[in-house]
Amino acid sequence: MQFFVSLVLLVFFTGNYSVIAQKNKSTLPNIIYIYADDMGYGELGCYGQQKIKTPNIDKLAEEGIIFTQHYTSSPVCAPARCMLLTGMHGGHSYIRGNYELGEFSDEKEGGQMPLPPGVFTLPMMLKKAGYSTALCGKWGLGMPAAGGSPLMHGFDYYYGFLDQKQAHNYYPTHLWENDKWDTLDNHAMNVHQRKDSSTFTDKDFEFYKGKEYAPNLITEKAVSFIERNKHGPFFLYLPYTLPHVSLQAPEEYVKKYIGLFDEKPYYGQKGYAANKFPFSTYAAMITYLDDQVGLIMKRIKELGIDNNTFIMFSSDNGASAAGGANPDFFNSVRGLRGLKMDLFEGGIRMPFIARWPGKIRAGSQTQHISAQYDVMATFAELTKQQLTTTDGISFLPELLGKATIQKKHPYLYFEYPENGGQVAIRMGKWKAIKRNLKKNPDSPWMIFDLDKDEKELVNIATLHPELVRQFDTILKKEHQCPHIKEWEIIDPRFDK
Repeated sequence: MQFFVSLVLLVFFTGNYSVIAQKNKSTLPNIIYIYADDMGYGELGCYGQQKIKTPNIDKLAEEGIIFTQHYTSSPVCAPARCMLLTGMHGGHSYIRGNYELGEFSDEKEGGQMPLPPGVFTLPMMLKKAGYSTALCGKWGLGMPAAGGSPLMHGFDYYYGFLDQKQAHNYYPTHLWENDKWDTLDNHAMNVHQRKDSSTFTDKDFEFYKGKEYAPNLITEKAVSFIERNKHGPFFLYLPYTLPHVSLQAPEEYVKKYIGLFDEKPYYGQKGYAANKFPFSTYAAMITYLDDQVGLIMKRIKELGIDNNTFIMFSSDNGASAAGGANPDFFNSVRGLRGLKMDLFEGGIRMPFIARWPGKIRAGSQTQHISAQYDVMATFAELTKQQLTTTDGISFLPELLGKATIQKKHPYLYFEYPENGGQVAIRMGKWKAIKRNLKKNPDSPWMIFDLDKDEKELVNIATLHPELVRQFDTILKKEHQCPHIKEWEIIDPRFDK
């Protein structure tokens, strides 16, 4: 009898715990994080862009919140992605630069330095809360053979580019789906081959066009994942490769812009694929990305999950001047100093939009200073989980209109070992930068008052020795020795 009573109680309480767990799970929102590639601060209509049309992302902003002081964690692809997914800044992150392995050809595809086993990631955290997780787009953090598969780092499903060098071509021979090669109906092409512009013909430009456009396939897989997981909760990480060069876009999108700009053919002088209409194609790539956002938004509405889906949009780093892209023509960084690979504002200040109907006030804007290494902490608070190790601070209160309880960073720290070696610190209105640290470890601080000098034109370091001392102290506190010599720009211990 006692055994029977115990069994009944066990079933009763287990059932109730199950109901409670299911109820908690059902109250969690779906999360979609859309990540552009090399999109500058000023390349969206809602951030002041005048020449490129982005109606869907602009609508996302109208229905949500715009951040005007949001930063990537690093000014290039791989480390920015690592820091987003691990909640670490550049002084602590395992990946700090674009450490390339292999080559561009299919047979020598090697990816980038992989995330090591055991690193706790954002999708791992969300899986603990009951989320189904997917990556559709560009990974850039290792290949399966090297232990870098997304499946080993918290994703239930993935589709897209593993190697960011392969992602330089929008008509690749293959993409990857759950560690398996997915062959596409495109001819092999080397988008980095040099050609003689004096003999270039229209046929040569046509060589860089294919049949299956990778971003289209990525969107199709993303929508399929949403449909399979419509009962949620799900986390969809959508790191598109647009508008990173090469300049390649479907013809119908390019035609929308031809004739609007005074442009000349690009023959590959700065690398990547040649293009007959470089300005039109660049604009077309951003408009194509905008349409993908529109397709995602349309589908979640059709599935009836719009009100319980939290959507964010940002970019991994500032705009690039490579491959025929022209950030001056498009005012891509809205007059800020610097581009991709720089720790000046133009290289790291990013567009950031968040939308969650009924939770985030439509049409709002904030100057809250935040970084992408805050995203993991934000999702932890959203799902009521504790993070033991992170450099981030949740900005969920700011999103939900609770600015009075929003914690603030005393400073943001940036460390980038490439392009000469750079560090930067944002502390309130003050911005400090050191450059060329590989050649000169004692490189002096440049200090700017961003309230008065957003374009970082007037170095006032000599006027503020007290700030120089503060920044020196922060640098010593936040820098940890990296695991490879190439990334050590602060501490010379590798040379001992």
